[in-house]
Amino acid sequence: MPTSEVRERKTAQRPVPRRTIVRRAVAADPVPSVAPAQEVTTRRWPVALLAVLLLATFAGAAVAGHGWYQRNRLDAAHQAALAAARQLATDFVSISASTVDRDLQRISTAATGEFKDQFAQGLTQVRSAVVDNKVESQGMVLRSGLVSGDLDSAVVLVAVDASVKNVRAPDGRISHYRIQVDLNLDRASGHWLASKLQFVG
Repeated sequence: MPTSEVRERKTAQRPVPRRTIVRRAVAADPVPSVAPAQEVTTRRWPVALLAVLLLATFAGAAVAGHGWYQRNRLDAAHQAALAAARQLATDFVSISASTVDRDLQRISTAATGEFKDQFAQGLTQVRSAVVDNKVESQGMVLRSGLVSGDLDSAVVLVAVDASVKNVRAPDGRISHYRIQVDLNLDRASGHWLASKLQFVG
């Protein structure tokens, strides 16, 4: 076997040295999962949503509170008008010859507008009739109801019984009245005054 061939075989049998490849770990730049603008938006939208919800809640509470306040004002106005109408109806049929001036003055004080003018015109005649007939009348409200009303005006229907004594009925008799009273709120005094009074049955 030639020497050159032997050398070639030996060379082929020698192990090829392995090269160790060292790979350097390169720190990768952190890639944000959310873009900066998107991240700011993502952080802010819960706050914005909460603000909207709070504003909606406050607005709803304000509206409800205003409605509650208005209803209370209206209820209070109706109750005051009913009380004024009941008192006026009672006073109107409660009159005595012994206290006639005081009784008539009480009615006049609770009147306004058309009713006050009409009452003033007939005051002298009414006083004479009460005194001459020795009238003793005492009224009592049976029931009352609001026909219509708002914050400044009301119409009330009042049912009244009156025990009446006079020269023709010394033992007394019971009279039944249904009186409609139109009222207006006098803002200066805060009192409900009768602008119209009429017997309806």
